[in-house]
Amino acid sequence: MSSSTPKPVTIEGSCHCQRVKFSVDTYTPYPYMICHCLADTKTAGVFNCNVMGEYSTFKIKQGQEFVKIYQVKLSATESGKAEESNTKLSPHKRHFCSECASYLWAYHDAYPQWIYPFASCIDTPLPKSDEYYHIMTDFKLNHIEIPIGNNIHTYTRYPEGSIEEWHKKHGLYGTYTIEK
Repeated sequence: MSSSTPKPVTIEGSCHCQRVKFSVDTYTPYPYMICHCLADTKTAGVFNCNVMGEYSTFKIKQGQEFVKIYQVKLSATESGKAEESNTKLSPHKRHFCSECASYLWAYHDAYPQWIYPFASCIDTPLPKSDEYYHIMTDFKLNHIEIPIGNNIHTYTRYPEGSIEEWHKKHGLYGTYTIEK
């Protein structure tokens, strides 16, 4: 792990039509966790990945009026109560552009200090990871093949540890700098 003090990097993102633009500071810019859950696959496509930003630094620079939120209706299995089937909304909020439908970021009520920008909408060059986690593979589409290799790990649901812990374990927390 680096002996220097971790420093955040400001990343900027936008939707495809450029109506929505935002920025956020992150200590954890390595996109390494690829989600195969049904909601992410249907709304954002295969091999979608988020990074993690500091919510207190998040700024919508333009296009707030185009930002819409999608929340999955939880099934009885997900909510744990049969009577709530299709009535309780997930606390995981997917934000997207209402004009071009670009998935922009996610926010989860249980983690109010974080925001999760979708890696493909980030305009700032992101670092390449040497390791990838494919998560929620119980929901993976049959026609999708997960690459095989020593640096590819699969999880039927979520792995142990957070995005922050992964970056710290690999000595990458707050170490990325952007070339100007």
